[in-house]
Amino acid sequence: MRSESETGDGGIGPELRSGFAAVVGRPNVGKSTLTNALVGQKVAITSNRPETTRRQIRGIIDRPDYQVVLVDTPGLHRPRTLLGERLNDLVRESLADVDLVVVCLPADQPIGPGDRFLLGSLPQPIERVAAVTKTDRIGRAELAAKLTAVDALDGWRAVVPISAAGGPDAPGVSELRAVLAAAMKPGPRWYPDGEATDEPIEVRIAELVREAALERVRDELPHSVAVLVDELEPPKIHVSLYVERDSQKGIIIGRRGVRLKEIGSQARPQIEALLGRQVFLEIQVKVAKEWQRDPKALRRLGF
Repeated sequence: MRSESETGDGGIGPELRSGFAAVVGRPNVGKSTLTNALVGQKVAITSNRPETTRRQIRGIIDRPDYQVVLVDTPGLHRPRTLLGERLNDLVRESLADVDLVVVCLPADQPIGPGDRFLLGSLPQPIERVAAVTKTDRIGRAELAAKLTAVDALDGWRAVVPISAAGGPDAPGVSELRAVLAAAMKPGPRWYPDGEATDEPIEVRIAELVREAALERVRDELPHSVAVLVDELEPPKIHVSLYVERDSQKGIIIGRRGVRLKEIGSQARPQIEALLGRQVFLEIQVKVAKEWQRDPKALRRLGF
């Protein structure tokens, strides 16, 4: 995970503390929302659809006296496709070289077999922090019971209730940042001052288009959507949106192309904010038969 090319200025100040923290949990427990809130800006797309996160995304909490590199991971789950197996492998790889693990446990759901399996999969020994997410969805009595249940699992450096949907200033966000900073040891500044992520711009654009597609297709085909940037020569951007079957292509395009236009209209302002300029976004819908199960297609799509 770490290399000399990532060390930025490479300096170790007398007060500087730094390190890596993996953000893990079952699918759809708020990992990416939490990562964005901790960083203070959007570095990972979010959705209430499982398998939204398909990559190891690094978000950087950068402060004068500390730098914490968050590694947002896909949800650990029971895989049904080759893509699912590779996502689980990615989670395990992400845990190999971090200083601390943030385990997301949603406040509105009981601790279940999936959570216990994840906890049992963590490398030993490693420091761990429990982030009890989505606290805004339950009352005080329920939250107290949830915190007691999480605390009973033992082994935590801290248990932090958090409602990250409110952004950087939401309840629990600053408290969790403080816990992470205190857990880091003296070390280098891994990334230049002010950098929020090391995701390539093409990947960030593709993810914004996929996020818009997930919002528009809702429960119809979230797992079947993949996006690649074919051309990035601002103001012109051309992307290919892949689905697995011809029938799904029709769903994405919609009647008279209305849904595809909606996807573009939702993604374009975010891409323009990312690039700092107006863009012309062209989206072409293509079919890659059963790409989630095809090793060659997965490689072509970056998995």
